[in-house]
Amino acid sequence: MRLFLAINLPADTRREIADATAPLRDSAPELGWVREPLLHLTLKFLGEQPAERLEEIQGAVAGVAGRHRELVMALGGIGAFPNFRRARVVWMGVAQEPRLELLHHDVEVACDALGVEMDGRPFRPHLTLARVRSNPSEERMRLLARAAKKTTYTADVVIRSIDVMQSELTAGGSQYTTLLSAALRSG
Repeated sequence: MRLFLAINLPADTRREIADATAPLRDSAPELGWVREPLLHLTLKFLGEQPAERLEEIQGAVAGVAGRHRELVMALGGIGAFPNFRRARVVWMGVAQEPRLELLHHDVEVACDALGVEMDGRPFRPHLTLARVRSNPSEERMRLLARAAKKTTYTADVVIRSIDVMQSELTAGGSQYTTLLSAALRSG
């Protein structure tokens, strides 16, 4: 099973993001835009895992979730990795928040204990909006960058759980299934 750990967004927030970013999709329709139901924040990509490890993964994720209280995640701003001229990914930003950083760190440590290698890159929380699969023209990317600057959407989202997600690649694109959800402490 191809697994990852995510913070899933409420349906109304996903709808608001899709509405707010429609001008981006219009300015560069050839990009691989993430469908509205799939918008999420990835905490950790686990890759291919045998089904027998699911219980062990669930225990590790539940342990991390039980040590953290619910927190607010601030969304807003559009950018690209590494930049709009050479974009590979177009994203919506997630404000750096110490409690989110600590949650991510604890997820990394728990996954390392399971034998899933730590990611050596700094945590840059974001929602992936699109993947760039081809080489769009410079003009197309300038249009996209201009549309990004005009996107003013912001929202605060309460993080209530860490979800263990299965990703299946199909002819119609990726399909995500929530296998397990570990609740953060309320309050």
